[in-house]
Amino acid sequence: MNVAGQHYRTIWLKANDPEVVQLIDQRALPHRFVIEEVGTVEQMAEAIRDMHVRGAGLIGAAAGYGMYLGMLAGMALTAAAERLRATRPTAVNLAWAIERQLARIASGGTVPEKVSLARETAEAIANEDAEHCRQIGIHGLQLLERLARGKSGRPVNVLTHCNAGWLAFVDYGSATAPIYAAHDRGVPVHVWVDETRPRNQGAKLTAWELGEHGVPHTVIADNTGGHLMQRGEVDLVLVGTDRTTYTGDVANKIGTYLKALAAKDNNVPFYVALPSSSFDWKMRDGLAEIPIEQRGPEEVKHADGWVAGEMVEVRLTPEKTPAANYGFDVTPRRLISGLITERGICQPNEKSICAMFPEHAP
Repeated sequence: MNVAGQHYRTIWLKANDPEVVQLIDQRALPHRFVIEEVGTVEQMAEAIRDMHVRGAGLIGAAAGYGMYLGMLAGMALTAAAERLRATRPTAVNLAWAIERQLARIASGGTVPEKVSLARETAEAIANEDAEHCRQIGIHGLQLLERLARGKSGRPVNVLTHCNAGWLAFVDYGSATAPIYAAHDRGVPVHVWVDETRPRNQGAKLTAWELGEHGVPHTVIADNTGGHLMQRGEVDLVLVGTDRTTYTGDVANKIGTYLKALAAKDNNVPFYVALPSSSFDWKMRDGLAEIPIEQRGPEEVKHADGWVAGEMVEVRLTPEKTPAANYGFDVTPRRLISGLITERGICQPNEKSICAMFPEHAP
């Protein structure tokens, strides 16, 4: 996607040194554009754990490249897999990519062949992620075009939560892919961007990438969405997911459930966009089974910003006040209008999901 008019992916092999993985360090955005170089499994694990990279699809791609780096270093694959697997518990793409690499590498005979297979698989995971998100954009475009037909030239107002944009994947994004497709097609669209505390991925990342692409948008406080829906100023809620059960329960950034409740109360369509790699084909009950990551309290108690040309962190709470930091919540399938996947739009239930992806039906 666009950065100052130039196309970038979020992660790639260095052009003149394929033993180095380059990635956009999202901690510096939107104030600085920093490309980080990663050469070891430990460095990749740190990048995933400390959110240099984040988002379901990008975490999967990073894990795929991490396994390739482990193979290059002659590291025991089980050790590399466990090191990467321990970084983030909620996003299913992480384990999916690791298992895919383990199976593919095991099919090789010699060490050079295994290294080659690991590289090919890492590149395939990244390329498939980008293509699946592009297809999500094509299928989701019809929703925005349908809404636009009833707006008499006024913009379609889409509410997002967190960042399910190209920064959360390898390219295009999931929830943003239909928005970019609509904008590029000439459909008037405007995006309400939740700031998404803690870490402010909406205010920092979604707003930045929408701006780079030229999509009209407005940042709002997290608790504003319900008010806008009551006033008829939201036509569609479009979010991503880090793990979705094969029955349609969705785990996404904390606060998504509240948006779904407000959408239901105001008859606003609530759609979730996801590549099939974000389905968990073993989990049935999202509330009971999906692990919810709890991160450090400092993310709630502190915030950072750009002051006089440098990043500054400040404390928001009394020094000794404790804080809880739940990274995700689960939105039950009953609150979801539909799931936008690379194969089309399906209903959030086992029958519809498994009909679209019969090869994964339990």
